[in-house]
Amino acid sequence: MTKPRPNRPPAPDRDAVARHDGERLQKVLAHAGLGSRRQIEQWIRDGEVQINNRPARLGDRWRVGDKVKVRGRPLNLDRRLGARTRVLLYHKPVGEVVTRRDPEGRPTVFERLPKLPKGRWVTVGRLDINTEGLLLLTNDGELANRLMHPSRELEREYAVRVYGRVSDEMLEKLQRGVELEDGPARFETLEAAGGEGANTWYKVTLKEGRNRIVRRLWEAVGATVSRLIRVRYGPVALPPGLKAGRFVELTPKEVARLEAELEQA
Repeated sequence: MTKPRPNRPPAPDRDAVARHDGERLQKVLAHAGLGSRRQIEQWIRDGEVQINNRPARLGDRWRVGDKVKVRGRPLNLDRRLGARTRVLLYHKPVGEVVTRRDPEGRPTVFERLPKLPKGRWVTVGRLDINTEGLLLLTNDGELANRLMHPSRELEREYAVRVYGRVSDEMLEKLQRGVELEDGPARFETLEAAGGEGANTWYKVTLKEGRNRIVRRLWEAVGATVSRLIRVRYGPVALPPGLKAGRFVELTPKEVARLEAELEQA
């Protein structure tokens, strides 16, 4: 028998909180789509954010009527905070980088995205230039922060094509755990998924997003990844038939369902 869930207290009135106690400045700016909370915290440390004509500090709270500037540009937060939350599912192709401007002139994922009337697209994590597949983007930096935060332990699923012979011992080690230069890591699940000749496909899942973590795990046991595709991030899967370089947008109901699932995670 399913145990009844305890009644949760009602969510606080955001406007009332902002009028009286205020909300943390970095959280408000993230919610307004300026960037992820982590990015904004760094901007505050670097002196690029002002509140009421003084440099902002971590811990400052924003209240309705406060004047905020980011990199010298005044913001109308009341208007920005009224924007609805949007989420894009982008099929990133190989060869694109997940950055706004690339000094080497390589194409970026942002070049294909629709323009926002206010705010900007924030990526949920990254994929390296040689990895393709699902990349989530949102105009709500606070939602992006919740999707990326390690405490959520959201599962990422990848299709991996490995070149060369893979032994049972190598597979066992990948699930048991290997020591990388930035700490131990392992796959939560690892399943063979077919293949021909010297190439074998595997389906793997893990609950973290360290840089190049999937490739580095295989490299740690002496295997070479010849193709890597992210097919799922948490509860969101890469839509079947969505071609590389294309995107679809979640409906408002789907966004609400995603936010509800995060609350339960």
